[in-house]
Amino acid sequence: MRDTPYLVVDVDLLEANLAAMAAHARALGVDLRPHAKTHKSVDIARRQLAHGAVGLTVATVAEAEIFAAAGFDDLFLAYPIWAEGPRADRLRALAGVARVRVGADSVEGVRMLAAAVRARRPGAAPLAIAVEVDSGHHRSGCAPERAAEVAAAALDAGLAVDGVFTFPGHSYGVGAGSDAARDEAAALGTARDALTAAGIPCPVVSGGSTPSARAADRDVLTELRPGVYALGDAQQWELGSSGAASIALWACATVVSRREGVVVVDAGSKILGADRPAWTTGFGRALDEPDARIAALSEHHATLALPAGVPAPALGTRLRIAPNHVCSAVNLADALVVESAGVETGVWAVSARGANT
Repeated sequence: MRDTPYLVVDVDLLEANLAAMAAHARALGVDLRPHAKTHKSVDIARRQLAHGAVGLTVATVAEAEIFAAAGFDDLFLAYPIWAEGPRADRLRALAGVARVRVGADSVEGVRMLAAAVRARRPGAAPLAIAVEVDSGHHRSGCAPERAAEVAAAALDAGLAVDGVFTFPGHSYGVGAGSDAARDEAAALGTARDALTAAGIPCPVVSGGSTPSARAADRDVLTELRPGVYALGDAQQWELGSSGAASIALWACATVVSRREGVVVVDAGSKILGADRPAWTTGFGRALDEPDARIAALSEHHATLALPAGVPAPALGTRLRIAPNHVCSAVNLADALVVESAGVETGVWAVSARGANT
């Protein structure tokens, strides 16, 4: 018996989730390039490729380095990297060993990328960029109609241009997935048309988030990049993107205190993460007590409020707690305990834990 708390992956649920999204991408006729920042796990990434993923999406140069060292050779850094100092040297080295696509949303950014990789290994493929456009999340990304300006600057600087991409992050709201997918298609369509009108081919039109993936527009997108779908979390449960029965990762926690209507478990923010969007009902969800809500969270305590008339679990009871945001929870763990049918079958390293640069 392991000491709690620790993170568990149910490999059977994981496999079902991977198979379902792979089948969805095939039905749409688009490539699947899952975001590995969710799991940061070489073991899970290999399973995603076995289900037909064309490559991986990553968030940082450090994540890309780790996956490239493990043999993954087609990587998309979906982030507008500012490539100076040691990061420029690392990106140049990375581009010498893997096929790398990098996000960019400014002329200045692509010029910096070009300077960073100018002295790459002879014979290496040119660094490719995809122009990031804002489809409504209002984070990074240029206006869709400006995509050709950024793409042309990349070509002038000696970079390859794969196409355009966006992140429809405003899909993270109850009932927002379909509207965000429509916004995504409109923005990407505008950006694609801007490139082709300027005589720049646009073979890649990349989008997708887990809440919007089911509504993705097959007539616009060529590539889908969901991440959370592999493991699920309490946010996806409350958004309706996936049910509680498909959540494949949870914290195994022990009831350490109880009183009428309340139990406290030993899984706090240092294992669950502290994310709580305004639309969520708590700081995560207890899979074994689905009507309970995590009303308070501190570093080593989660306080569960139980509905009236529901008896509090006994001291020492182990509960499965789904974090609100699985990406944050995984990044807090050194390893994931793998189970099948409730029996521990192995341990997977969180290979890219803390790879934030």
